[in-house]
Amino acid sequence: PPAHSRNDWIGPPDKHSNLRPIIFYVPPEESPLERRLREARQESQACDQRFWARHNRAFRQEKEEFIYSRLKAKGLEMRDETGQKATLNAEEMADFYKDFLSKNFRKHMQYNRDWYKRNFTITFLMGQVALARTLRWLRWKKKNVGN
Repeated sequence: PPAHSRNDWIGPPDKHSNLRPIIFYVPPEESPLERRLREARQESQACDQRFWARHNRAFRQEKEEFIYSRLKAKGLEMRDETGQKATLNAEEMADFYKDFLSKNFRKHMQYNRDWYKRNFTITFLMGQVALARTLRWLRWKKKNVGN
């Protein structure tokens, strides 16, 4: 982002997690509370990045193994005679998706619990920051109106 920017910047999707990374704006006079909020947001982004990169990597690998095993069982190769990548029909892939989701149910539940905890903390900190900014603005306004 340009040096004069006063906003967060959102990048293109990461090739492993498919999440769009955020470069967080750091105000020059960031309060300790604002810093806690920014750091909580950064840590949450890092946790999401790690989880989805691992999850997507496992998904792709298991999907390829599933397709390979099904094609092999049918006596087919990974590529057909024209060089195109061989595929399975929707019903066969539905078996894979169902199995993958079942195997990873506990991981997803734990991720969701952690996600809600992190986001509750972020929301709480956002409320505190908004209140502190409002009180600061009201004190400033009172001081300037009185002059």
